[in-house]
Amino acid sequence: MNMIYQVVRWLVGGLFIFSGLIKVNDPVGMAIKLEEYFEVFGTHFMVPFALYLSVFVVVLEVALGVALILGYRLKLTLWALLGLIVFFTGLTFYSAWFNKVTDCGCFGDAIKLTPWQSFSKDVVLLVLILILMSGQKSLKPLAEDNVVAYGTIAATLFSLVLALYCINYLPIIDFRAYKTGNDIGALMQPSEPYKYRYLMKRGSEDKYFDQYPTDTTWQYVNMELMNPEAKPKITDYNLWNEEGEGTQASFEGVKLLIILQNIEKAPEKAVKGFADLARSLEGTKGLEAWVVTSAGLESFKSYRHELQLAFPYYFADATVLKTMIRSNPGLILLQNGTVKGQWHYNSTPDKEEILKLIQ
Repeated sequence: MNMIYQVVRWLVGGLFIFSGLIKVNDPVGMAIKLEEYFEVFGTHFMVPFALYLSVFVVVLEVALGVALILGYRLKLTLWALLGLIVFFTGLTFYSAWFNKVTDCGCFGDAIKLTPWQSFSKDVVLLVLILILMSGQKSLKPLAEDNVVAYGTIAATLFSLVLALYCINYLPIIDFRAYKTGNDIGALMQPSEPYKYRYLMKRGSEDKYFDQYPTDTTWQYVNMELMNPEAKPKITDYNLWNEEGEGTQASFEGVKLLIILQNIEKAPEKAVKGFADLARSLEGTKGLEAWVVTSAGLESFKSYRHELQLAFPYYFADATVLKTMIRSNPGLILLQNGTVKGQWHYNSTPDKEEILKLIQ
C-alpha cells in the first residue's frame, strides 16, 4: 500500500508541476483565460487583477507540486492541494455543464482539453489527493527538513522569476498558433478534407454510413465529424479598415504589424520606438508597415494624430490581438502570411535584425 501512496504522490506532484510550468511560461495567456471566467461570472471588477492572480496561481501550482514530492509540510500542502482542486473541479464542471468557457486553460495553449475532459481530469486528481490525505502517515520527506524547505523555496522563486520574465518579454516556448514559423493563411484552412459518418434510420433500425446513402428508404438522423483534428487551427483572424477587409492583403508581401491591443495602456515611448523602426524600414525589400488595433475608429484617429503614426491602419478583435502576441504594443513580421518574427516592446529589434529575416 505504501508503494501506491508513493506512486500517487509523484503522479499528482508531477502533474501540478507540469501544468504550472506550462502556464508560468505564459502567465499573460492565463490572465486572458481568467478574464473570460470573470466575464462569465459577472465579476468584471476582477479583470484589472487578472494578471496578478494568474502569476499567483501558476507559481502556487509549481510550489505545491514540488512541496508534495519533496515532502515539505505535507499536511498543509495536501490541504492546499485539496482546496485548489475542489475550486477548479467546480469551475470546470460549470464550464462543461453550461458550455460557457470552451477551454479551461489547464495546460495553456500546449494541450487543449474540452470542458468535460478538463472536468474529468480534475475529478481524477481530486480522488488521488483524497487517497494521499488518507495515507499521510506513509508520506515522508525525501530529505532533511531544511533541504526540502530550501528546495520548495527555490522552486517557488524560480517559477516567479520565470513568470515575470515571460510577462516582460515573450513566452520562452511558444505554443500558440501564431508562433514564429507558422503560416497563418494555411492554418485558417482544414489540414485535410473533412470525413463524416452519417447516422440513418429505417423503421426500427439505426445504421452508420461512411457515405451518404443513395437508398431513399433511409432517413437522416445526424452526422458526426470523424477527423476533428483537421479543423483549422486559426478561426478568428480578421483584419479590416474603413474601406473593407484587409485579411488577405496582410498575407501579400512583407508586412510589419504594430499591434496595439489597448491604446490607453500602451507605453507611448514603446509605440514611438516601433514607429521609428517602421519608418526606417518602409519600402526596404518591399516592406510595408501597418498599425493594427482594437480601438474605436474615432479614438484611434485622435491617438494616431497625437503620436504621428502615419501608417495604414487596420482593426481587429481585442482577443485576437492578445492571442497573436503577448505584448501591448507588440511587433509582428509577416512574409506572405508566414510569421517571421515577434517582439515585445522591451526587446525592440534593430533594422538589421528585421532585414535578416526577410528572404
